[in-house]
Amino acid sequence: MSFVWTPIRRVFHPQSPYRLVLSRTMKNERTAKGKGLDRVTSAFRSVCGDDGVSLGEAVREQHGKDESVHRCRPPDVVVWPRSVDEVSALAKICHHHRLPIIPFGTGTGLEGGVGALQGGVCFSLMKMAQVLNLHQEDFDVMVEPGVTRKALNSHLRETGLWFPVDPGADASLCGMAATSASGTNAVRYGTMRENVLNLEVVLADGTVIHTAGRGRRPRKTSAGYNLTNLFVGSEGTLGIITKATLRLYGVPEAMVSAVCSFPSVQAAVDSTVEVLQAGVPIARIEFLDDVMIDACNRFNSLSYPVTPTLFLEFHGTERSVEEQVNTTEEITQSNGGSDFAWARDADTRLRLWKARHDAWYAALALRPGCKAYSTDVCVPLSRLPQIVVETKEDLIEHGLTGPIAGHVGDGNFHCIMVLDPNNPAEVKGVHDFAERLARRALALDGTCTGEHGVGLGKRSLLREEMGPHAMELMEGLKATLDPRNLMNPGKVV
Repeated sequence: MSFVWTPIRRVFHPQSPYRLVLSRTMKNERTAKGKGLDRVTSAFRSVCGDDGVSLGEAVREQHGKDESVHRCRPPDVVVWPRSVDEVSALAKICHHHRLPIIPFGTGTGLEGGVGALQGGVCFSLMKMAQVLNLHQEDFDVMVEPGVTRKALNSHLRETGLWFPVDPGADASLCGMAATSASGTNAVRYGTMRENVLNLEVVLADGTVIHTAGRGRRPRKTSAGYNLTNLFVGSEGTLGIITKATLRLYGVPEAMVSAVCSFPSVQAAVDSTVEVLQAGVPIARIEFLDDVMIDACNRFNSLSYPVTPTLFLEFHGTERSVEEQVNTTEEITQSNGGSDFAWARDADTRLRLWKARHDAWYAALALRPGCKAYSTDVCVPLSRLPQIVVETKEDLIEHGLTGPIAGHVGDGNFHCIMVLDPNNPAEVKGVHDFAERLARRALALDGTCTGEHGVGLGKRSLLREEMGPHAMELMEGLKATLDPRNLMNPGKVV
């Protein structure tokens, strides 16, 4: 706590009445808060046991931050429920005492979505980690919030099925639903929004709902309002997702990956648009600019040409993959692309895509000791060449380190900004760039975030994107479901 006294300068003697009154007031506040916290934590322990509650500083700090540049905002308490009944009981206690609730999965978010801005209680959901109700013949599965995408695909290994949504990080699947995550496979298989069939959600007052009806898992429905997609992308501000029913897919007969280098950004992005316009059902088509491919080469001991590059992957039968490859090669070569460098066997493909998924760490390695901030936007495909070229020019003009990588098949790309957080001018430069990038996307009929979410960092941009009437509607929905504003307050709206 700090005080600024004007216009008279006061010097406090250690025994002055001002000092003594302030000291007593602060001590009384701490004592009152401590007693209240003791009562609440005792109630929490009665629900999830002594080992399910922590007040430890290190534990709280671990749960007060994600992978973003936003500073740590630790909660007052961390709890680890083991079932939906425990989540509901804990939520009722928080509701009664008006304590903020912050859901926490793996902490891999990029927009500060887990910070406890008003203190409160972090619900760490990783002890709820069961894969439930796998229906192989129906291509669906139910998971608890502690199940990560890699854990699910490991569980599915012998079934011939997989869950393809892949944001790079081994994120929790319910956390991915909460942020409407996507990733490299979204161009073929869609985002979380298209792959969630039903959700079990605990509301702020402890009420448990099922967004498509208890146990229901049809492939499509026109029954009532789409409550499932209301909670997909809500970032913990409307409720706690405790189960998700997900759509699964058959593992393709054939998978082939390739790398293609281009003479310019324009040529690479034009090829992406033309491949999609040709109707090629490509599984992945990822763009890396020259700075990003150079960083990936260094970090992963690769030797690809340091020019704008596309990483591609084709799924299907042997024959259909061959047709896709032939069409794509014709298009890339017409735009000056190189011959494909192939990754046909599983180990080589895994190494290739590991290099793409390690882009964050490869970018950080460009400036050891610095931090990274990844911002993403998404535009209609026809606008993609323009915004990528303009963004590259903006980075060069302002002397910023910001390798570009993106899921360009969706019109979505990222700038991984590497900066010295102790340099105010550099921090401001990155912030200004991110604002320019988002507004450039909005001016081209796009969005300020394609997959990272709003969190703390893009609340003002969301207002520009949606307009006042849509924001009023969002705020009204929030007030209806969470009238005390306890669910992850200060985020999104």
